[in-house]
Amino acid sequence: MGAREIIFEFRRIGSVVKVTAIDVSTGTEAVIAAPAHAAEYALRDAARRKLAYVMKRQGIVRDEGPDKTET
Repeated sequence: MGAREIIFEFRRIGSVVKVTAIDVSTGTEAVIAAPAHAAEYALRDAARRKLAYVMKRQGIVRDEGPDKTET
């Protein structure tokens, strides 16, 4: 997905955390739910990968191979 700016929102709901990843330039959102005890870096990575999937599926970005960027 290249070096895109992504905003992450974490919302804990009981024993689950809802993570929303938002691409700043397009406003595209992707949401995941995971156990609240999961590591933050793992949650960010999963949400970022889902956002990349959603954007590719919608034709916003093309598949550019493995994404090595960190946000």
